[in-house]
Amino acid sequence: MAAATSTSVQTATQVSSKSGKAQHIDRLIGIPAGIASGVTKLIVGHPLDTVKVRLQTEGGFGRFKGPLDCLMSTVRKEGFRALYKGATPPLIGWTIMDSVTLTTLTNLRIFLHSYHPDTPLHTYEHALAGLGAGLTVSFVATPIELLKAKLQVQYNTTGEGKLYSGPVDLAQKLVKNHGPSALYQARGYSDTATAFIAGGISANIFWTVSYPCDVIKNRIMAQQDPGYQSKKWQYNGIRACAKHIYKTESVKGFYRGFVPCFLRSFPMNGAAILVFETVSSTGKKFFKEN
Repeated sequence: MAAATSTSVQTATQVSSKSGKAQHIDRLIGIPAGIASGVTKLIVGHPLDTVKVRLQTEGGFGRFKGPLDCLMSTVRKEGFRALYKGATPPLIGWTIMDSVTLTTLTNLRIFLHSYHPDTPLHTYEHALAGLGAGLTVSFVATPIELLKAKLQVQYNTTGEGKLYSGPVDLAQKLVKNHGPSALYQARGYSDTATAFIAGGISANIFWTVSYPCDVIKNRIMAQQDPGYQSKKWQYNGIRACAKHIYKTESVKGFYRGFVPCFLRSFPMNGAAILVFETVSSTGKKFFKEN
């Protein structure tokens, strides 16, 4: 997500110098372009994301020896489709998230530029627009990431051991047991909000810096539902989760699953950017010709 959002800066900067019909087109083109970008990221990146989340959340208890073992074990025991567990929430969600993010980002930059139309946006104005877009989309991103993480670590696929039949069933049970706020655990570590706050850092550098936060986020999101009778979650907050990881696994616990994450960031974001720019430029050309 970091690379996709940071590379939209050039597109939005170009938008800020336009007016009339061209500006109206640019306000709307982010929707189909964002949808295409979200689908592309899911297809390319979700299998390695599943490996990443499983390594992050297994807690160093010896389930997997490493990323390759996790990948092979998952395919061998659960089939290739298991790599796309939890794909439904991001399939729907990432298309919405990318559309909301890129459309909000573009419109905020247009709004800010209206105060001084004869000069380019300043760096702090780009930062404000990015922060606004990140905060807005975090309300969509957090429930999606939470449902995805819990489904990705559901190892039992049949019988009584299967806790959830799908994302809808999972969401219903969480809300029934703990109320709507259960869908917003670890909201402070939304991928999109963190990416925007990080600014223009590239995807690989971004993950190197922010990865411990992602581990904490997924540990909190993927923790097993204690049920209606027992209201006590294993981790009752970010600090408690961080202390537990450090105490039981030391510093290396904050970098579990880093390799698949690092490897997926370039092709996933590169493909997403390519699709976004292609759909965006094609859409603009179509509307202008008509």
